[in-house]
Amino acid sequence: MKFVRKALTTLGFFAAVAAGASAVQANTQTGIASWYKMGKVTANGEAYNPDGLTAAHRTLPFGTIVEVKNLGNGRTVRLRINDRGPFIGGRIIDVSRGGARRLGLMGSGTARVRVTQLGRGGFTARSYGVRTEFSCIFEECH
Repeated sequence: MKFVRKALTTLGFFAAVAAGASAVQANTQTGIASWYKMGKVTANGEAYNPDGLTAAHRTLPFGTIVEVKNLGNGRTVRLRINDRGPFIGGRIIDVSRGGARRLGLMGSGTARVRVTQLGRGGFTARSYGVRTEFSCIFEECH
């Protein structure tokens, strides 16, 4: 009986690990990123800030915080989704010029990346290390 209980406990552990792994995989995408500099207004109505840490994604909700890792050079950046795109097949995210600088995309224009969804943004974006134009409302900016 002890053996059966231990076996079921172990099986339950592996089932939980497998379920957790699939949840993590569901929040991660790997593919090609590009950067963009055009536009005056983003899809969520904000003024486009080329040097901001923002990005365009086809399906993630506006305000979602993502971590983008350039798989070629290992650089990472946290960005807030505020626009829709990319509209070129095979690409999974368009990053602002500010994001492209941090990822090392300025010269090549594109790179293979891993995009991991971290959480929802808005004013809580600061807690994910993302600086927004709205961050200065409640704190002193330099």
